[in-house]
Amino acid sequence: MRLSVTVIALNEEENIVPCLESVRFSDEIIVVVDSGSTDRTLELARNFTDRIFIIDWRGFAGTKNFAVDQASGDWVFSLDADERVSEGLRREILDIIKADGPWDGYRVPRKNYVGNRWIRHLGWYPDYTLRLFRRGRGRFRDREVHEEVEVAGPVGLMRTPLEHYSYRSLEEYAARQDRYARLAAQEMRKAGRRPVPGELLWRPALTFFKLFLLKRGFLEGALGLKLACESSRYNFLKYHYLRTIGKDKDHEH
Repeated sequence: MRLSVTVIALNEEENIVPCLESVRFSDEIIVVVDSGSTDRTLELARNFTDRIFIIDWRGFAGTKNFAVDQASGDWVFSLDADERVSEGLRREILDIIKADGPWDGYRVPRKNYVGNRWIRHLGWYPDYTLRLFRRGRGRFRDREVHEEVEVAGPVGLMRTPLEHYSYRSLEEYAARQDRYARLAAQEMRKAGRRPVPGELLWRPALTFFKLFLLKRGFLEGALGLKLACESSRYNFLKYHYLRTIGKDKDHEH
């Protein structure tokens, strides 16, 4: 049984070396570099693999599916450039490959970091995400944001977490939420979702209550408060952008 690891990257020179270093054990590493990359991502990736493809951006799901289509292994592990496979996770992946299953896909828990701090609360952990699957049985569902693999077959859970260095700082987190909110609003509009009166008020408030109190974000201290506020702001922006897209569409007609 052979394992292919797929990674997509855009201007990831800070992350690409520790990311690819952590999956040297695989039989094949496939890196898809966005044609808009302007840093040393491509040059650094060449130290780990010659299976490098430069393509125009097709959206998260489309670009990741292109990477999966290049894989030749019996199993595929899809990795983001800001993620690392620990020694324990490496052993668990290899045990599954050696036994060839028993499931067709596996969800892995993720440890998400802001800077060097692991966020244990606010629903940030265990944050299961499907990453390991039999080639030919899994595809990324075509979505604007928060794309995930869908597997044709039974799915199991892994024990060892993937290390995810999500954000270097709170400022980076805030900036990325704005981009994700726009994409999420486009996704909702595409699905036929329309604005609901009052949701710009109650949705952000509900998000804050859920994350800070129910998901015990208060245990993260001041950072927990700031993250809960930022998530609340994300929900406000998402529904705000849904309204502005709707108004733009109405003007077109």
